[in-house]
Amino acid sequence: MRRLGPFLRDAWALARPYWSSEDRWKARGLLAVVVALNLSLVGMTVLLTYWQRAFYNALEAKDQEAFVALLFTWHRTEDEVFLPSFALVAAAYILIAVYQLYLRQALQIRWRRWLTEVYLAQWLEQRAYYRMALTDPETDNPDQRIAEDARLFVDYTLTLGLGLMNSVVTLFSFIIVLWSLSGPLVVLGIDIPGYMVWVALIYAALGTWLAHLIGRPLIALNFTQQKVEADFRYALVRFRENVEGIALHGGEADEKRGLTQRFRALMENWWGIMTATKRLTFFTAGYTQVAIVFPIVVAAPGYFAGRFPLGGLIQTSSAFGQVQGALSWFVDNYRELTEWRATVERLTGFSRAVAAAHRAEGGPTTAAGSTASLSIRDVTLGLPDGRLLIEHGNAEVAPGESVVITGASGSGKSTLFRAIADIWPFGSGRIELPTTGRVLFLPQRPYIPLGSLKRAVCYPENEADFSDEAVVEALEAAELGHVVPRLHEADAWDRRLSGGEQQRLALARALLLKPDWLFLDEATASLDPGAEERLYARLKERLPGTALVSIAHRPAVAQFHDRGLRVAERSLRPA
Repeated sequence: MRRLGPFLRDAWALARPYWSSEDRWKARGLLAVVVALNLSLVGMTVLLTYWQRAFYNALEAKDQEAFVALLFTWHRTEDEVFLPSFALVAAAYILIAVYQLYLRQALQIRWRRWLTEVYLAQWLEQRAYYRMALTDPETDNPDQRIAEDARLFVDYTLTLGLGLMNSVVTLFSFIIVLWSLSGPLVVLGIDIPGYMVWVALIYAALGTWLAHLIGRPLIALNFTQQKVEADFRYALVRFRENVEGIALHGGEADEKRGLTQRFRALMENWWGIMTATKRLTFFTAGYTQVAIVFPIVVAAPGYFAGRFPLGGLIQTSSAFGQVQGALSWFVDNYRELTEWRATVERLTGFSRAVAAAHRAEGGPTTAAGSTASLSIRDVTLGLPDGRLLIEHGNAEVAPGESVVITGASGSGKSTLFRAIADIWPFGSGRIELPTTGRVLFLPQRPYIPLGSLKRAVCYPENEADFSDEAVVEALEAAELGHVVPRLHEADAWDRRLSGGEQQRLALARALLLKPDWLFLDEATASLDPGAEERLYARLKERLPGTALVSIAHRPAVAQFHDRGLRVAERSLRPA
């Protein structure tokens, strides 16, 4: 594994912050308890090997009293060793195993909650999600990385980490037992002490090397599988969100082709995983089956030579199996390790992409100005492909003023709004924002969040901060009185409402929030001319002190504005 070192550093970089976070003491406490319970299970496994020795010796000696005692009460061996019954050990083992799993799952969900909150905060901070969508197409499906990869990372890290710890503790616990039981082996006149320990080491080392050689293709295949699964899921979600447009176009056949192609990519990669897994399973299944009889075969010469009774053979076989199993942890968990590695690489890529988005510089400088006006100074705006939309544009909008911006489609009007909102990373110049006042942008396609209708109207503010009466008044003013009875009903409102109704809802939002600066990017384009005029008049009437900046194509909209600006031939000038 040529990149093992960097990979482990990446995994540690992902895991370390949680263990030093504000949740660290609860997390460390839970982990300590889980580790203690794991160690208890290992200790009980060691105890069971001694119980097996006494039990099989009692069977060989036909000692019924010892047989019953070892099953139900307790027994003292000839060596004056106290052994609890199988019933007591089994009951304790079950209790410890249940709570070990329960507390480990509690730690998993706490860690996942913290990690999800961190990733969401980083993704949303400084609008990194928007910049990544524009400039970083390689970081695919951030939603899946936050929802699915974070879960897998936590699950695999705890499961594999605790499993490795168990294997190490088991190895050191049983290697002493096996060393004392196996005795020396003479090979070419040389005494090899604890020969079964060396046999277990060689057997496991050979198995580990072969497992990695056979299973290595799974690393890349698992990484790709997570990507194609997310791509297919995203395509289905996008289909569901655009059912009306697809139905109106009669685009079912094309959508089916696209979905089938994505699923075919998923299926082809899955066949690759199946083939690689088949090869690996051939080896691991054979390795496991041989391991069942291998320790007995290796220990049998000592039994036939009379060095130990049947119970000693069983204990030796069990100890060998535990040592070999501990040393074979890599073989037994190879597929999970490849999936964990793919998850670490996807989360690391996501973290680096978010960090790069935070560090990226570009676009006009946006800062608070020295006046109450909005000033656009020497602003140049372009597209990701380098094409320029506006060069050295200048404009100023005073508080309470109304300005309409016109220009051909694609000339840069909406991009100018994005620059004012400080989300456009391509360009230069300076935009000085008003020193005071709330700003609200209404795009042509309004964003309607999940939840109740009231939440949609109040967005992005907390719906609890507004009375039902105020929300109802805003809806009625926006000519949406017919939806008022469903104010507290949760629904997919972006699909329940028509395009015009969605724009009316956005205007109701403006009427409710009463911003000092309102930017409308063709926010009434889906309304009929009469409704557009009525609602613009209502905005002017109910928001008399609000500066209104509109992008519009209909000449009738101009009557509600004091003056106009025009974007044409890469310039921004008075209309």
